[in-house]
Amino acid sequence: MGKHGLIEGKVDWKGRAATKDKHGGMRAALPILGTFMFANMADLSMAVNGTTYFNGVMNLNIADAANQITNYSGTSYILTILVAALADTYLGRFKAILITACIEFFGLGLLALQAHYAKLRPPLCNNRDPNAHCVEVHGGDAAFLFVALYLVALGSGGIKAALPSHGADQFEEDDPKEAKQMSTLFNWLLLVVCIGGAISVTLIVWIQDHKGWDIGFGLSTFAMFLGIVVLVAGLPHYRIHVVKGSSAITEVIQVYVAAFRNRKLQLPDDPSMLYEMSLDNEAATKAEFLPHTPDLKFLDKAAIQTPPTESEETNPWELCRVTQVENAKILLKMLPIFCCSIIMTLCLAQLQTFCVLQGTTMDTNITKHFQVPPASLPIIPIFFLIILVPIYDGLIVPFIRRFTGLPTGITYLQRVGVGLVLSAVSMAVAAFVEVKRKNVARSHNMLDAIPLLQPLPIHVLWLSFQYFIFGIADMFTYVGLLEFFYSQTPKKLKALSSCFLWTAMAIGYFLSTILVNIVNGATKRITKSGGWLAGNNLNRNHLNLFYWLLSTLSIINFLIYLFFAMRYKYRPQTIDVSDEAKPNELEKVDPQN
Repeated sequence: MGKHGLIEGKVDWKGRAATKDKHGGMRAALPILGTFMFANMADLSMAVNGTTYFNGVMNLNIADAANQITNYSGTSYILTILVAALADTYLGRFKAILITACIEFFGLGLLALQAHYAKLRPPLCNNRDPNAHCVEVHGGDAAFLFVALYLVALGSGGIKAALPSHGADQFEEDDPKEAKQMSTLFNWLLLVVCIGGAISVTLIVWIQDHKGWDIGFGLSTFAMFLGIVVLVAGLPHYRIHVVKGSSAITEVIQVYVAAFRNRKLQLPDDPSMLYEMSLDNEAATKAEFLPHTPDLKFLDKAAIQTPPTESEETNPWELCRVTQVENAKILLKMLPIFCCSIIMTLCLAQLQTFCVLQGTTMDTNITKHFQVPPASLPIIPIFFLIILVPIYDGLIVPFIRRFTGLPTGITYLQRVGVGLVLSAVSMAVAAFVEVKRKNVARSHNMLDAIPLLQPLPIHVLWLSFQYFIFGIADMFTYVGLLEFFYSQTPKKLKALSSCFLWTAMAIGYFLSTILVNIVNGATKRITKSGGWLAGNNLNRNHLNLFYWLLSTLSIINFLIYLFFAMRYKYRPQTIDVSDEAKPNELEKVDPQN
């Protein structure tokens, strides 16, 4: 932070230097949190109830309907990379959020339009009836559907890509008070997601199932409109990150290219001989500095000077700064943590697809006049999270902080580990519940019962156990990962930091589609149903075995995670050259362990 409260690298909405007393802080974070709440309210219903829409309205079979939703979710998350790169390099985070929010608003409007007009969708048909001959959505109607759906995916992905980082921009990491507020922000992000999600999976899902999909999508469209209004309303208070027009991703790639080109060169015995910009250089006042670390030495070859020179005219594809190399090392060391978060999303995909379809076969009556939509079951963990998150942030974290001295209470990776264990437990519980559901169907001679018309005499709330456990896992893992990636990512890639989580989730969703197809292919000849998950009759397939497979994969994944997490060294502190740092200070800063 500069003189008179000016914040370096941040401006207000008119392009003037942002000041600490007028911009940022929790005052600016509140509309950002509100936008995230409305955005989740708008699109979560598609993630949890979209399988029902594709299966019951667009007449796709169960496996294809589930795959369409996991593909949609995966695409939404993978698009975060594109939006984040544009936000970091050209657009800026606020503009990226605003543009993609408008795109999602338009996509949701198209979905509402198609659901309203019968000519834009196939004729209504109960494809769970083996005697029915249902026509799947095709041709122009299918094109309309997927254009609208993937506009929503792009918009949703853009908001997820830039909004958490824009929220974190409202705080300074080197200010102890604001560092604690930033930790609170990430916890509250989960809280507002839960609040928006609670409305989405109850009110909007109920409206979709009982009042019409057109009204449901229309309400989602209105929620997205409110999100845009709230986002713009906070504009005068934001600290807006200044984009430089250069790609930080390119700088990372340059390190790998330079290291490969210099692979035959000999590293100097003294690391201080590696190339680094002089702190006396005028350009250094705006540069980030990291100390050299002994890890991943092969990347150090990107900083070998041949011959040693102080000249500023260097080829960045042949010679890189030590700080640039260290940033590349950090990203590479984060890769195992990134990979270990994929399996958890694989489990989440099943809660949003097959678990919902299980619910359609069960008794959904709460009272004589009220039924709970199966897609509304996530309200159970969401309800508990709405209670637990404030308790965790307001009581548990401050208590633990007294002993650890960490603003977050426990380390990011410890928090993630707890969530990974709970996700494995949730899949094991799901397997037990599915066995019970099938036993009820078998004992009542209802294996071929038509869902909704002949519900099984077992209540849908049995599914709440797996949802509840996974919801607690969410609180630990996803918030921990958001904080971890944001804190460890180089300054120039902060918008991209949240994309590590979203990309892992994208891969998890795509992997779900692949795994379903592999499992069906591998078990096609050994099951009467033509595969564990084949056909439209859940009572005769082997979903319980699929859940056991996921639980086993989750346990193996946790053990791998534990191996890498115990060896991970947290990002070193950077040097603030505005405080008259001297060149030798780079050698005095040790990494946090």
